[in-house]
Amino acid sequence: MFDRRLLQYFDWGLLGLAVVIGGCGLFTLFSAVTAETPHPQKIIFYKQLIWFSAALVALVTSFSINYKLLDRWGQIIYIGCIVLLVWVLFFGKSAGGSRRWLILGPISVQPSELAKISIMIVLARYFSKDANTRGFTLRELFRPFILTLIPFVLIVKQPDLGTAGLLLLIAGSITLFVKIERRSLIYLMVSCAAVIPLVWFFLKEYQQRRILTFLDPDRDPLGAGYHIIQSKIAIGSGMISGKGFLKGTQNALSFLPEEHTDFIFSVLAEEWGFIGSVVVVLLFLMLIFWGLNIAQGCREPFGTIMAVGITSMFFWQVIINIGMTMGLMPVVGVPLPFISYGGSSVLTTAIAIGLLMNISMRRFMIG
Repeated sequence: MFDRRLLQYFDWGLLGLAVVIGGCGLFTLFSAVTAETPHPQKIIFYKQLIWFSAALVALVTSFSINYKLLDRWGQIIYIGCIVLLVWVLFFGKSAGGSRRWLILGPISVQPSELAKISIMIVLARYFSKDANTRGFTLRELFRPFILTLIPFVLIVKQPDLGTAGLLLLIAGSITLFVKIERRSLIYLMVSCAAVIPLVWFFLKEYQQRRILTFLDPDRDPLGAGYHIIQSKIAIGSGMISGKGFLKGTQNALSFLPEEHTDFIFSVLAEEWGFIGSVVVVLLFLMLIFWGLNIAQGCREPFGTIMAVGITSMFFWQVIINIGMTMGLMPVVGVPLPFISYGGSSVLTTAIAIGLLMNISMRRFMIG
């Protein structure tokens, strides 16, 4: 039976914030694919509208079902995502040298996006049952490490270094939140510092090139550095108030690559300038603080850890994507939530918002 108390505690503020950010994304995407380009790609915008419709269904579903049931279903959801990640390696659609998509009739989905939700659930399930005041030891962290490592390796094999790295950041944020024993934390920090330089030798050539380009974009201005250089030109040319809707010349003249996905923030900055960019960043900051407030107000550990995981996902995606466009981070293909084009990304973001609303509504209720 429907509990009327859910209406009383319904988080209209969070829903409104998500709608505003989504609206900004649709306006920016429309401009990115139509602004005086020689071959407008309006079909991309229409596809995104369809995905937003599906995302609305996903959002309603994810806040309608009691999130505490995910504690019971956590392992099944996790195993299901692992199966999809294995399946995509053998039968997935290959594009641009990567095999990341599963074709389901007329649509394609990225299981790696859904893996972000599954890792939050399974880690929240583990840490909420074994929480203690002294912090987790290395031995106690072994199982969550393996749970994170399996999808990480499968995503790296696609290859999709951006999503794989994001998975580690989400898992790391959750682990730091639940507290690590001091001696174990020091050991982990020293180990990571020693291992990071060795990672270079396991990167593919194009991945090494991206990092070198990040350090010095001018070393290959017409090749690997072209994306970052053109992106910074677009952002800088927007100045204070921008050039106006559909009037971004970097985008219109096709100088800006991947304008509807990785570099959509550059389109936004060129057309709406510093003022518009700050407004969007502030909207994301509000979303992040809203999520932290929900985590703080939750009365049980599973919901608290879930809320922290979801908020960390938004935080890292915003930092990495905007950092990419400004040349502050390597280009690793991390989408900007609700702004970048991509059906799987929009669905994952909608599910995450729905779960936050779910936790927010039920944190005041007993049982």
